[in-house]
Amino acid sequence: MMNMINVQGVSKSFTLHMQDGMQLPVLDGLDLEVAAGECVALTGPSGSGKSTLMRMIYGNYLCSAGKIRLQHGGAAIDIVNTDPHQILEIRRLTLGYVSQFLRVVPRVPTLDVVADPLVAAGSDRSTARETARILLARLNLPERLWSLSPVTFSGGEQQRVNIARGFAYAFPVLLLDEPTASLDADNRAAVLELIEEARHRGAAILGIFHDRDAREAVCTRSFDI
Repeated sequence: MMNMINVQGVSKSFTLHMQDGMQLPVLDGLDLEVAAGECVALTGPSGSGKSTLMRMIYGNYLCSAGKIRLQHGGAAIDIVNTDPHQILEIRRLTLGYVSQFLRVVPRVPTLDVVADPLVAAGSDRSTARETARILLARLNLPERLWSLSPVTFSGGEQQRVNIARGFAYAFPVLLLDEPTASLDADNRAAVLELIEEARHRGAAILGIFHDRDAREAVCTRSFDI
């Protein structure tokens, strides 16, 4: 299977400006590959750099050294050295990210929040909304909430909206940061089913799963940082 994520020699340090510019090393010379159809769990103690690596792959953090290549449009694109416009294009068509926090524009209905990635990728709004309805129903979010903005929802409700949004479009690469956190057993099972479906269609998935049962249920292997 083709490697969709290729991390080579990646290092990252943070500068602590409030402590006389002291350097805090987090990652040093890390190598990692994730192929299409894999679900790889990042493991390691708190502070080892799992979330930092995910944010570097997504393009939110710059690397101190190394390369991060993603397969996009038939080519291997180095996230470290590409321009911001191409990073946005990669996020639109190739790279999905389900974080622990929902960030949305206030007053936008939940249905449109979930449908937006599909619309951005070129789907018509009617089709995108129908996909959003199906996902929200699968994740047991009450229909009475679909026309409301999710900014006032509970933590578990917002997490389900976040997951529905992340899985609405068939991203070839998915980053998942604790996707089953804040969820009860039924909704946890629904999320694991979505992850399995994405993997079987060939998505390359990299995630942080502190829930050992969830990790063992969907991940094909673990990578310790």
